[in-house]
Amino acid sequence: MKEFKKLAIKIAKEAGKILRENLGKIKRIDYKGRISLVTDIDRKAEERIIGILKEKHPSHDILTEERRIEEKGSRYKWIIDPLDGTTNYVHGYPRYCVSIALERDGEVILGVVYDPVPDELFLAEKGKGATLNGKRISVSKIDELDKSLLATGFPYDRRERADEYLKIYREFMVNSQGVRRDGAAALNLCYTANGRFDGFWEEKLAPWDVAAGSLIVTEAGGRVTDFKGERFNIYKKEILASNGKIHREMEEILNKCNKGERP
Repeated sequence: MKEFKKLAIKIAKEAGKILRENLGKIKRIDYKGRISLVTDIDRKAEERIIGILKEKHPSHDILTEERRIEEKGSRYKWIIDPLDGTTNYVHGYPRYCVSIALERDGEVILGVVYDPVPDELFLAEKGKGATLNGKRISVSKIDELDKSLLATGFPYDRRERADEYLKIYREFMVNSQGVRRDGAAALNLCYTANGRFDGFWEEKLAPWDVAAGSLIVTEAGGRVTDFKGERFNIYKKEILASNGKIHREMEEILNKCNKGERP
Protein backbone atom coordinates (compact mmCIF):
# COMPACT_ATOMS: atom_id res chain seq x y z
CA MET A 1 0.00 0.00 0.00
CA LYS A 2 2.88 2.34 0.74
CA GLU A 3 4.05 1.96 -2.86
CA PHE A 4 0.58 2.75 -4.23
CA LYS A 5 0.36 5.85 -2.04
CA LYS A 6 3.73 7.16 -3.23
CA LEU A 7 2.75 6.49 -6.81
CA ALA A 8 -0.61 8.27 -6.48
CA ILE A 9 1.07 11.33 -5.00
CA LYS A 10 3.71 11.31 -7.73
CA ILE A 11 1.28 11.17 -10.63
CA ALA A 12 -1.09 13.72 -9.07
CA LYS A 13 1.75 16.21 -8.60
CA GLU A 14 3.19 15.61 -12.06
CA ALA A 15 -0.21 16.14 -13.66
CA GLY A 16 -0.75 19.19 -11.47
CA LYS A 17 2.54 20.65 -12.65
CA ILE A 18 1.40 20.25 -16.26
CA LEU A 19 -1.84 22.07 -15.46
CA ARG A 20 -0.11 24.88 -13.60
CA GLU A 21 2.57 25.45 -16.24
CA ASN A 22 0.08 25.46 -19.10
CA LEU A 23 -2.57 27.70 -17.56
CA GLY A 24 -3.40 30.31 -20.18
CA LYS A 25 -1.64 28.31 -22.93
CA ILE A 26 -4.52 26.17 -24.17
CA LYS A 27 -4.25 25.51 -27.90
CA ARG A 28 -7.35 23.40 -28.45
CA ILE A 29 -10.79 23.15 -26.85
CA ASP A 30 -13.22 20.42 -27.88
CA TYR A 31 -16.87 20.11 -26.90
CA LYS A 32 -18.13 16.77 -25.56
CA GLY A 33 -21.54 18.44 -25.17
CA ARG A 34 -22.96 21.94 -25.40
CA ILE A 35 -21.21 23.01 -22.20
CA SER A 36 -18.88 20.07 -21.48
CA LEU A 37 -15.31 20.89 -22.45
CA VAL A 38 -12.01 19.05 -22.89
CA THR A 39 -8.70 20.71 -23.72
CA ASP A 40 -5.35 19.61 -25.06
CA ILE A 41 -4.01 20.16 -21.53
CA ASP A 42 -6.52 17.67 -20.05
CA ARG A 43 -5.23 15.12 -22.52
CA LYS A 44 -1.58 15.95 -21.89
CA ALA A 45 -2.01 15.49 -18.13
CA GLU A 46 -3.96 12.28 -18.67
CA GLU A 47 -1.32 10.85 -20.99
CA ARG A 48 1.33 11.48 -18.36
CA ILE A 49 -0.70 9.72 -15.66
CA ILE A 50 -1.57 6.73 -17.84
CA GLY A 51 2.01 6.41 -19.04
CA ILE A 52 3.37 6.16 -15.51
CA LEU A 53 0.65 3.72 -14.38
CA LYS A 54 1.17 1.42 -17.35
CA GLU A 55 4.90 1.42 -16.71
CA LYS A 56 4.59 0.68 -12.99
CA HIS A 57 1.53 -1.59 -13.01
CA PRO A 58 0.78 -2.82 -16.53
CA SER A 59 -1.76 -5.38 -15.30
CA HIS A 60 -3.94 -2.84 -13.44
CA ASP A 61 -7.18 -1.49 -14.88
CA ILE A 62 -7.57 2.24 -15.50
CA LEU A 63 -10.79 4.25 -15.61
CA THR A 64 -10.29 7.80 -16.79
CA GLU A 65 -12.47 10.61 -18.06
CA GLU A 66 -11.04 11.36 -21.47
CA ARG A 67 -10.05 7.93 -22.78
CA ARG A 68 -11.65 4.49 -22.77
CA ILE A 69 -9.14 1.78 -21.85
CA GLU A 70 -9.98 -1.89 -22.19
CA GLU A 71 -10.21 -3.56 -18.79
CA LYS A 72 -7.96 -6.51 -17.96
CA GLY A 73 -9.99 -7.89 -15.06
CA SER A 74 -7.48 -6.85 -12.40
CA ARG A 75 -8.31 -6.60 -8.69
CA TYR A 76 -6.97 -3.06 -8.91
CA LYS A 77 -8.47 -0.15 -10.81
CA TRP A 78 -7.08 3.40 -10.94
CA ILE A 79 -9.84 6.01 -11.30
CA ILE A 80 -8.51 9.25 -12.71
CA ASP A 81 -9.66 12.78 -13.43
CA PRO A 82 -6.65 14.62 -14.89
CA LEU A 83 -8.45 17.96 -14.64
CA ASP A 84 -11.52 18.43 -12.47
CA GLY A 85 -12.80 21.92 -13.17
CA THR A 86 -12.06 22.16 -16.90
CA THR A 87 -14.40 25.10 -17.49
CA ASN A 88 -12.69 26.99 -14.67
CA TYR A 89 -9.31 26.17 -16.19
CA VAL A 90 -10.34 27.37 -19.64
CA HIS A 91 -11.44 30.70 -18.19
CA GLY A 92 -8.38 31.10 -15.98
CA TYR A 93 -10.39 30.73 -12.78
CA PRO A 94 -8.00 29.13 -10.25
CA ARG A 95 -10.26 26.40 -8.93
CA TYR A 96 -9.25 23.07 -10.47
CA CYS A 97 -7.43 19.91 -9.44
CA VAL A 98 -6.21 16.41 -10.22
CA SER A 99 -8.09 13.47 -8.69
CA ILE A 100 -6.59 9.98 -8.32
CA ALA A 101 -8.25 7.00 -6.63
CA LEU A 102 -7.39 3.33 -6.36
CA GLU A 103 -10.09 0.69 -6.15
CA ARG A 104 -9.38 -2.85 -4.95
CA ASP A 105 -12.00 -5.55 -5.42
CA GLY A 106 -14.64 -2.88 -6.00
CA GLU A 107 -13.76 -0.79 -2.92
CA VAL A 108 -11.94 2.54 -3.01
CA ILE A 109 -8.91 2.18 -0.73
CA LEU A 110 -6.84 5.24 -1.66
CA GLY A 111 -7.69 8.79 -2.69
CA VAL A 112 -5.49 11.74 -3.64
CA VAL A 113 -6.70 15.17 -4.75
CA TYR A 114 -4.08 17.74 -5.68
CA ASP A 115 -4.78 21.45 -6.12
CA PRO A 116 -1.69 22.91 -7.82
CA VAL A 117 -2.66 26.55 -7.26
CA PRO A 118 -2.10 26.66 -3.45
CA ASP A 119 -0.05 23.41 -3.61
CA GLU A 120 -2.55 21.50 -1.45
CA LEU A 121 -2.54 17.71 -1.49
CA PHE A 122 -5.43 15.90 0.17
CA LEU A 123 -4.90 12.20 0.84
CA ALA A 124 -6.82 9.36 2.44
CA GLU A 125 -6.09 5.68 2.88
CA LYS A 126 -8.92 3.35 3.84
CA GLY A 127 -9.04 3.02 7.63
CA LYS A 128 -6.12 5.39 8.24
CA GLY A 129 -7.65 8.86 8.22
CA ALA A 130 -7.22 11.84 5.92
CA THR A 131 -4.52 14.48 5.60
CA LEU A 132 -3.80 17.81 3.95
CA ASN A 133 -0.12 18.23 3.09
CA GLY A 134 0.67 15.53 5.62
CA LYS A 135 -1.34 16.99 8.51
CA ARG A 136 -4.42 15.19 9.82
CA ILE A 137 -7.76 16.81 8.93
CA SER A 138 -11.30 16.38 10.20
CA VAL A 139 -14.78 17.60 9.34
CA SER A 140 -16.39 20.60 11.03
CA LYS A 141 -18.35 20.50 14.27
CA ILE A 142 -21.29 22.59 13.02
CA ASP A 143 -24.44 20.78 14.10
CA GLU A 144 -27.20 22.95 12.60
CA LEU A 145 -27.91 23.43 8.91
CA ASP A 146 -28.85 27.04 9.64
CA LYS A 147 -25.24 27.73 10.70
CA SER A 148 -23.56 25.78 7.92
CA LEU A 149 -21.73 26.69 4.73
CA LEU A 150 -22.56 24.35 1.84
CA ALA A 151 -21.30 23.62 -1.66
CA THR A 152 -22.88 22.17 -4.77
CA GLY A 153 -22.62 21.94 -8.53
CA PHE A 154 -25.05 21.78 -11.42
CA PRO A 155 -25.03 18.90 -13.94
CA TYR A 156 -24.42 19.43 -17.65
CA ASP A 157 -28.15 19.23 -18.39
CA ARG A 158 -28.77 22.34 -16.28
CA ARG A 159 -30.09 24.30 -19.25
CA GLU A 160 -32.89 21.78 -19.67
CA ARG A 161 -33.56 21.18 -15.96
CA ALA A 162 -32.71 24.58 -14.47
CA ASP A 163 -35.95 24.95 -12.50
CA GLU A 164 -35.49 21.58 -10.81
CA TYR A 165 -31.91 22.27 -9.72
CA LEU A 166 -32.64 25.84 -8.68
CA LYS A 167 -35.54 24.70 -6.47
CA ILE A 168 -33.14 22.58 -4.43
CA TYR A 169 -30.51 25.32 -4.45
CA ARG A 170 -33.04 27.85 -3.16
CA GLU A 171 -34.07 25.68 -0.23
CA PHE A 172 -30.49 25.18 0.88
CA MET A 173 -29.75 28.86 0.33
CA VAL A 174 -32.53 29.99 2.68
CA ASN A 175 -31.80 27.28 5.25
CA SER A 176 -28.03 27.76 5.61
CA GLN A 177 -25.49 30.55 5.99
CA GLY A 178 -24.59 30.22 2.33
CA VAL A 179 -24.04 27.97 -0.67
CA ARG A 180 -20.94 28.05 -2.85
CA ARG A 181 -20.85 26.77 -6.42
CA ASP A 182 -17.35 26.82 -7.91
CA GLY A 183 -17.28 23.99 -10.44
CA ALA A 184 -14.86 21.46 -8.95
CA ALA A 185 -16.60 18.58 -7.16
CA ALA A 186 -13.41 16.87 -6.00
CA LEU A 187 -12.28 20.05 -4.26
CA ASN A 188 -15.74 20.62 -2.77
CA LEU A 189 -15.51 17.18 -1.19
CA CYS A 190 -12.03 17.86 0.16
CA TYR A 191 -13.17 21.19 1.59
CA THR A 192 -15.99 19.32 3.34
CA ALA A 193 -13.40 16.89 4.70
CA ASN A 194 -11.30 19.62 6.30
CA GLY A 195 -14.18 21.77 7.55
CA ARG A 196 -14.13 24.62 5.05
CA PHE A 197 -17.56 23.43 3.98
CA ASP A 198 -20.04 21.61 6.20
CA GLY A 199 -21.88 19.78 3.44
CA PHE A 200 -21.99 19.11 -0.30
CA TRP A 201 -24.56 17.67 -2.67
CA GLU A 202 -24.64 17.08 -6.40
CA GLU A 203 -26.06 14.64 -8.92
CA LYS A 204 -25.02 13.13 -12.25
CA LEU A 205 -21.34 13.05 -11.35
CA ALA A 206 -18.99 10.39 -12.70
CA PRO A 207 -16.81 7.97 -10.69
CA TRP A 208 -13.67 10.00 -11.41
CA ASP A 209 -15.36 13.10 -9.93
CA VAL A 210 -16.11 11.51 -6.55
CA ALA A 211 -13.96 8.40 -5.97
CA ALA A 212 -11.04 10.10 -4.22
CA GLY A 213 -13.00 12.90 -2.56
CA SER A 214 -15.67 10.66 -1.05
CA LEU A 215 -13.02 8.52 0.66
CA ILE A 216 -11.29 11.65 1.96
CA VAL A 217 -14.56 12.86 3.51
CA THR A 218 -15.24 9.50 5.15
CA GLU A 219 -11.73 9.17 6.50
CA ALA A 220 -11.95 12.71 7.90
CA GLY A 221 -14.94 11.61 10.00
CA GLY A 222 -17.71 12.72 7.67
CA ARG A 223 -20.61 10.88 6.12
CA VAL A 224 -21.25 10.14 2.45
CA THR A 225 -24.52 8.69 1.10
CA ASP A 226 -26.95 9.10 -1.77
CA PHE A 227 -29.77 11.65 -1.44
CA LYS A 228 -31.92 9.19 0.51
CA GLY A 229 -29.24 8.44 3.07
CA GLU A 230 -28.49 5.04 1.60
CA ARG A 231 -25.07 3.51 1.04
CA PHE A 232 -22.94 5.52 -1.38
CA ASN A 233 -21.52 4.00 -4.53
CA ILE A 234 -19.16 5.92 -6.83
CA TYR A 235 -21.05 4.54 -9.82
CA LYS A 236 -24.36 5.98 -8.63
CA LYS A 237 -25.49 9.41 -9.80
CA GLU A 238 -26.13 11.08 -6.43
CA ILE A 239 -23.80 12.17 -3.66
CA LEU A 240 -24.56 13.80 -0.34
CA ALA A 241 -21.49 14.45 1.81
CA SER A 242 -21.37 16.23 5.14
CA ASN A 243 -19.75 16.43 8.55
CA GLY A 244 -22.41 13.94 9.64
CA LYS A 245 -24.06 16.34 12.06
CA ILE A 246 -26.18 18.14 9.45
CA HIS A 247 -26.65 15.13 7.20
CA ARG A 248 -30.20 14.38 8.24
CA GLU A 249 -31.36 17.96 7.67
CA MET A 250 -29.77 18.01 4.20
CA GLU A 251 -31.31 14.65 3.40
CA GLU A 252 -34.78 15.87 4.38
CA ILE A 253 -34.55 18.89 2.08
CA LEU A 254 -33.38 16.79 -0.86
CA ASN A 255 -36.11 14.21 -0.40
CA LYS A 256 -38.90 16.77 -0.04
CA CYS A 257 -37.72 18.70 -3.09
CA ASN A 258 -37.51 15.52 -5.15
CA LYS A 259 -41.07 14.64 -4.12
CA GLY A 260 -42.26 18.00 -5.33
CA GLU A 261 -42.93 19.27 -1.79
CA ARG A 262 -41.73 22.46 -0.17
CA PRO A 263 -39.63 21.84 2.98
